[in-house]
Amino acid sequence: MDDGLIPRNPCRASSVTAPKPSGERLTPWTAEQTFAVRKALPARYRAMVDVGAGCGLRQGEIFGLPLPAVEFLTGWLHVGLQIKVVKGRAHFGLPKGDKERDVPLPEQVGQALALHVQQYPPVDITLPWMRPDGPLITKRLIFSGPQGNHVYRSNFNISPWKPALAAAGLIQRPADGGPLPSAREHGMHALRHFYASVLLDAGENIKALSSYLGHTDPGFTLRVYTHLMPSSDSRTRKAVNGLYNTTGEGDDGEAATRAA
Repeated sequence: MDDGLIPRNPCRASSVTAPKPSGERLTPWTAEQTFAVRKALPARYRAMVDVGAGCGLRQGEIFGLPLPAVEFLTGWLHVGLQIKVVKGRAHFGLPKGDKERDVPLPEQVGQALALHVQQYPPVDITLPWMRPDGPLITKRLIFSGPQGNHVYRSNFNISPWKPALAAAGLIQRPADGGPLPSAREHGMHALRHFYASVLLDAGENIKALSSYLGHTDPGFTLRVYTHLMPSSDSRTRKAVNGLYNTTGEGDDGEAATRAA
């Protein structure tokens, strides 16, 4: 429709209805599971888990993370590039929705990246820009494959990612020795869910989390992660208890509770 090839948007027809939410709630990995996956990966890929779980980057953004984007001194990480694959051909592009963003760089993640850069020096990678037949540009990427090229998504997902999930007990190896199973919830996107769960548990607000994740609409972030937010009843108890404690009125209340 944008190109003028059709006059009306078929998705706006009265016969087309939006799919209903499945009602399923995502279950983030635990810290133990996340670090178990990290430990099971080959050393050259372990810092990817730090970036995904500690900064909330998508898989393509991790694969396309250039060295200048990591501001070690200021404690920020700029997300402005990803590696996209169209019909088996890789190219550089902007993040999803063409939405660049800056996310806080935790000290521990910065240290993991600094160590990674020392052990596996960044590599200049040349790929088309914005489309498979676009102009070539070169970026110095932090993560690369063993042969000195960029990380191929399909190869990485098959190995080493799936074997690492199996080693961490997140997926089961088939008894007949067949290929490891595929599950949407066990892709690298699980690292973003873990990141969101950690921030919400720490009391971060939805608007900030939405910005860090690169979501256009904070309402989408809320719909996906609202069940991970600390419950209102626990916050209410904590707030009222804090009021009593700061005013010195808590002793009589505690005595009454014990008497009851």
